Amino acid sequence: MAYDEFLADRIKQVLDEKKVSFTTKKMMGGFLFLVDKKMLCGIHIDKKYGDSLLMARIGETAYEKVIDKEECLPMDFTGRPMRGYVFVTPDGFDMDEDLEYWVQLALDFNPLAKASKKRKKKNP
Repeated sequence: MAYDEFLADRIKQVLDEKKVSFTTKKMMGGFLFLVDKKMLCGIHIDKKYGDSLLMARIGETAYEKVIDKEECLPMDFTGRPMRGYVFVTPDGFDMDEDLEYWVQLALDFNPLAKASKKRKKKNP
């Protein structure tokens, strides 16, 4: 199952309205949005949950404030939650203002986030 293209279009619209320069990247069946070469948010198809989840990189301070919300889950791919990242269930981004809230949290954290280190390509 591919990522939710309608949700991707909605995120693009939020970023365009905020005049944010971004790039996108398909990754592991999901879809990522990057700002300043750093992951901002994305779409993940969760096999356990059975639906598309919004994933957002919001930082540890915001994480502590929102993790108890019913629609918010720790981002956990491997059995160990990633600090400062959350999954948001569809109930949490159904309305446009709700989606904008999560994207804005990620945008607020983005200047503080560290970019992933580039992997060196091996010479054949």
